[in-house]
Amino acid sequence: MENKSHALAAGAFVIVVAALLATLGMWLTRDKASYQLFELSSRESVTGLQSQAAVRYKGVAVGKVVRIGFDPQVPGNVLIRIAVDKEAPVSETTFATLGYQGVTGLAHIQLDDAEQPEPAPQPGPSGLPRLPLHTSSLSQLAEQGPALLGQAQEAAQRFSLLLSDDNLRHFGTLLQRLEQTTASVHQLAQSLDKTVTQRLDPALASVPAVADETRQTLQALRQAGASAGRAAEQIELAVQGLRADGGPLHDVAAGARAMTGAAERFSRVTLPRVDHAADATGHAARRLGRTVDAIGANPQSLIYGPGQVPPGPGEPGFAAPPTQ
Repeated sequence: MENKSHALAAGAFVIVVAALLATLGMWLTRDKASYQLFELSSRESVTGLQSQAAVRYKGVAVGKVVRIGFDPQVPGNVLIRIAVDKEAPVSETTFATLGYQGVTGLAHIQLDDAEQPEPAPQPGPSGLPRLPLHTSSLSQLAEQGPALLGQAQEAAQRFSLLLSDDNLRHFGTLLQRLEQTTASVHQLAQSLDKTVTQRLDPALASVPAVADETRQTLQALRQAGASAGRAAEQIELAVQGLRADGGPLHDVAAGARAMTGAAERFSRVTLPRVDHAADATGHAARRLGRTVDAIGANPQSLIYGPGQVPPGPGEPGFAAPPTQ
């Protein structure tokens, strides 16, 4: 009898402890929130989404996934039923997307608000309201992945073609020619600098007559420019007369005659002066060229003067050298 009483007491203790544990579990897992059911219909894959998955509104947990099945209204669509806390601010602008947690691949429902209200899908046979389900960023990336890979492959092929052996040889030849051209330009610049320093500067310093004539030519050019400026002012006045608003037809004709007279004066007075100045400039340039050539042929003339050239054979005053 004593052994049976101990066994009975032990069994009763186990039953009481199990009941307490069950009660504690129910008390800890109790949910006092009030939920509202919504449905989502998607043609995309919902890989990683499971029942009891979280439903978040802008990152805040507001419910869970109740059921995942197929939409009887649209063949091929997945029907997701979610329970959302009634205190969550679900409105006409709220839409849903699939969100993923890190690298685990587990999915959840993410609720957010659009800038403008969107037309809500029609309720299904269950009569529950439906929320719009937008494509997630990961789904868009998966759809555009083949196109991106194709573009990357095409870019790699073009880059490989650009770096072919023939193009590399062409680039090398181009660099060599560029280096040769740079050296030639540098040598030409040094030669010009030497010529200007050693020949042209002393020659210009020793030809005051050419400098005077050049100044006279510049003065003539200034006078011609002044005449051209006055003619241009007269033409501008004539054009302003033509552009006056409300003038009669005879005023337009008078302005045209004034402009014609100014043009004739420019052709009769100014252009001959410009031609004369251009001729004087060319004459001065030719004298300057002859002087530079003479100095280049006889540089010592800058110091000792041109001197007298002894008469040659057949010229007056020529004397043959004495024979040895």
